[in-house]
Amino acid sequence: MVNNITHINAAVLERELDWLDKVIITRLHIHLDQPCDFTSVFEVVPPVHTELDAEYVKLIHDYQMSLAERILLALAVAPHVKPELLDHFFLKNTEYERGYTEFGGLKGSTHSGFLPTGETALFLLAGKELQDRLTFMYLLGEEHFFYSDKIITLNRVANDEPVMSGILSISKELVDEWTTGKKRKTYFSIDFPAKLITTQMEWKDLVLPTQTLEQIDEIKAWVDHSTVLMNDWGMNKRLKPGFKTLFYGPPGTGKTLTACLLGKQCKMDVYRIDLSMIISKYIGETEKNLSRIFDSAEHKNWILFFDEAEALFGKRTGVSDAHDRFANQEVSYLLQRIEDFNGIVILATNLKSNIDDAFNRRFQSVIYFPVPAPEQRFLLWNNSFPQAAVIDEKVNIRQIASKYELTGGTIMNIIRYSSLMTLKRNEKVIRLNDIEQGIRREFLKEGKVLA
Repeated sequence: MVNNITHINAAVLERELDWLDKVIITRLHIHLDQPCDFTSVFEVVPPVHTELDAEYVKLIHDYQMSLAERILLALAVAPHVKPELLDHFFLKNTEYERGYTEFGGLKGSTHSGFLPTGETALFLLAGKELQDRLTFMYLLGEEHFFYSDKIITLNRVANDEPVMSGILSISKELVDEWTTGKKRKTYFSIDFPAKLITTQMEWKDLVLPTQTLEQIDEIKAWVDHSTVLMNDWGMNKRLKPGFKTLFYGPPGTGKTLTACLLGKQCKMDVYRIDLSMIISKYIGETEKNLSRIFDSAEHKNWILFFDEAEALFGKRTGVSDAHDRFANQEVSYLLQRIEDFNGIVILATNLKSNIDDAFNRRFQSVIYFPVPAPEQRFLLWNNSFPQAAVIDEKVNIRQIASKYELTGGTIMNIIRYSSLMTLKRNEKVIRLNDIEQGIRREFLKEGKVLA
């Protein structure tokens, strides 16, 4: 199956880049006043692709791309799949003993070929015509779908240098999809301090009060029906994009598990943000780190999960010095990015009162995850022991559930401990003493004494 997808993608890209090659040669011949079969690059007929299921073809059709947009798309993808095609631009200007300035382009730090810039795109589309050049600049502007949907962007340039000197950067996820047939997962790094989190558990394993589960259902309803609500019902004029929610309650009550299960059911990747790598003591750096997260997540159908969110979303300080002022500015920036984000944002905290009121007002839902009641604790105990183990007849699970007010996370720690002690004895029977010792250990962690 994968080989077939690769074969189809290769055939589509081969035709598209052959067409781009003819466009480049045509532009160069026209520009240098050399004999040419065409008077305009737009006379070069593009290929007609019959592979309608190929992702590259679907992108062209979905956006109903013009010839100019197709040329720009092919130009941006060329260095990734057929870099030698752009060697045409290494042509030397003999009058000045250097390359042609109007071709734009850069040489990468490791890539030895020609990397097209915004200048390259404008030269290819407009040549010497200044009016045409100004007209085609919109293709690389923030209002165009190339930018807004993160298909093609211009890399930032140094201060005071022309914006169009930035390299044409195409979505790595799209390139992977076109070349391998698979979508790239974004993994934890310095530039992207967020970790993809998953779970093997199912909704039936989630033990929560009915009211909490009903509120969680609202998030699932948003995923299922937001497109109709916003577009068909016209609410995009009145409602902010995306869904923002606050999960609060003691540690171990199911906040992270719920986020993972939402992603699993809704087929959305869940990324837990590492706040220790986001927050910086240097003025302005936190904002940059946040920018990387939201820029990467835009239009990705992700859930962003901010655990221990009070570290970043906590109450703003009074302004007593420059650092306080900039810290408050960063919170304001974050507030705006969250409001504009079109995906799902989940903030998790132990105490609702820790979160800045400015954020609270903008949540679509605020969901409390309480310590489980005795009946819920019984279900957690009863459903969590290893199937391969045997519970000693002296163990009264219902009595334990009623006596000890424990969260789901704590119960799992106790079961892990008692199971390991059982295996250490080379047995299968989990004894009451192991469970009680596990409970005692968890109480000591919290500074409590087991009665």
